[in-house]
Amino acid sequence: QPTAGSGDSAMYDQTIQPMSRSLGALSNILRKAEDHCTAKGIKPVALLEFRLFPDMLSLIRQVQLSCDFAVRGAARLSGGELPSYPDTETSFEGLQARIAAVQAALAVYDYATFDAAAPADVTLPVQGKDMTFSAQQFVSTYCLPQFYFHVTTAYCILRHNGVEIGKKDYMGV
Repeated sequence: QPTAGSGDSAMYDQTIQPMSRSLGALSNILRKAEDHCTAKGIKPVALLEFRLFPDMLSLIRQVQLSCDFAVRGAARLSGGELPSYPDTETSFEGLQARIAAVQAALAVYDYATFDAAAPADVTLPVQGKDMTFSAQQFVSTYCLPQFYFHVTTAYCILRHNGVEIGKKDYMGV
């Protein structure tokens, strides 16, 4: 049974729509971070390479992984080829381009075909072992938690460093 407003795809509503919205919010947050650097005379690399703790990943890597979990999750759920993006971004401009590329890839999916293409099970390597999930388990226990973890960590890195962002920015409203 479809969810409210979906037209005909509950899985699409659970994945493509919220990930696209969050990527848009992440793009806006990065723009505010870049403006913050300019206004405060901060070298962008100070934020781009910042980690909340030495054993955590940098802002750049958090954004890259947010993008990867979105686009690769959608591909796995639609039975498509797994896209790969080289992790070469070193600037806000590069991160914005990666987000735009992923948003364009997500925009290809539509209500009419997304659920129809979804496999019953999704198998992927996790820490060197193949793990199999039902499509719904993959969404709820792997794909979305991973995606939101990295989006949230990127937000926290910027907030910690004084970028004036708040919950509305994170929510994309």
